[in-house]
Amino acid sequence: MPIIASNLLSDFIYLASQSPRRQELLKQIGVRYEMLLPRPGEDAEGIEIPFPQEKARDYVKRVTLAKASLALARWKKTGLPWVPILCADTTVSLPNSADGEILGKPIDANDARRILEMLSGKTHEVLTAVALINNPEDVPNCVVQISEVEFTYLSSEQINSYIASEEPFGKAGAYGIQGNAGAFISKITGSYSGIMGLPLYETAQLLDHARITRI
Repeated sequence: MPIIASNLLSDFIYLASQSPRRQELLKQIGVRYEMLLPRPGEDAEGIEIPFPQEKARDYVKRVTLAKASLALARWKKTGLPWVPILCADTTVSLPNSADGEILGKPIDANDARRILEMLSGKTHEVLTAVALINNPEDVPNCVVQISEVEFTYLSSEQINSYIASEEPFGKAGAYGIQGNAGAFISKITGSYSGIMGLPLYETAQLLDHARITRI
């Protein structure tokens, strides 16, 4: 999708994400933001359920654009002045694997163990989609960044210890690269920040085209 430039000039954005990692990454590149979080009654979790046979790239883009649509509707009810809205979503995938095309957030310890055992000793993909709504009337600009991550072989003791730390929960693929799981990773090809949840290069490109000033 071609990036649509904005005629507006803003020194901040609305961030429609509760992820502390995305907030940290925006601060890293000098982006000011205000939170635009889900309101009671919004089905924020329901849109993250994969469709049957859905590919990871299609999934992460669909979910991000759905989040953008919800965020725009949320803004319309606030009475707040308009500035661009940023949304993102991340998933993990073992391409061409019937059981691992989309590895989302684990629902419990057993699910986390299942996911980590699948990733052990293999190379997987981390896909992060970023969408920016430049103007309320525009289709969001959306990009998908894909990185490859190689895991070392994990023993049962390593997996159990990691699950006991509670780090896997709330994270796609049942791990966070910025935490203890960094010791599991033998090789990365792509974007470290993308694996964290917000690819900074692609995000900066979107923000620059929207004329968002950075500190």
